[in-house]
Amino acid sequence: MDYIKYKDLTLLDKTYLPQIAKGLALTLSQVFKPKFTRQYPEEKWETPASFRGRPVLVLEENGTERCVACGLCSRVCPALAIEVQANETELEKERYPEKFEINMVRCIFCGFCEEVCPEEAIVMSSEYELVFKSQEEAIFGKEKLLVPRKNLEGRLKFLKERR
Repeated sequence: MDYIKYKDLTLLDKTYLPQIAKGLALTLSQVFKPKFTRQYPEEKWETPASFRGRPVLVLEENGTERCVACGLCSRVCPALAIEVQANETELEKERYPEKFEINMVRCIFCGFCEEVCPEEAIVMSSEYELVFKSQEEAIFGKEKLLVPRKNLEGRLKFLKERR
């Protein structure tokens, strides 16, 4: 079995002084740059398309939800924050989510649910202001999760370019 041999360090490298000097130089270069402060409530942060805010469900223009209740999002969620219960429908798709809940206190905004969704029905929105007075308020049902497709065009375009 062959082992990877690393380059021998010089005496100066063994003292770590060059690395410490580089770190201090970087810190000092940042200290003298101009500072800026965003006046938060009045001045909002414009999120880029790649930002992962709170997860939402896509609502099509005809008023139907895109989700087919496959349950992949709930299986892939590392925080176990998503709960999906399916039901049968008479429309062209066979199933729809009768119950779709996300516990926002548990959600870690990882985006795995968005990546695994075959229908692009759940996406990470640009909303980052989440305030709850109780644990029960943090459980978002379908009425809080459904967002019209036109409000999510920037994120959906970003996802199509990335895939």
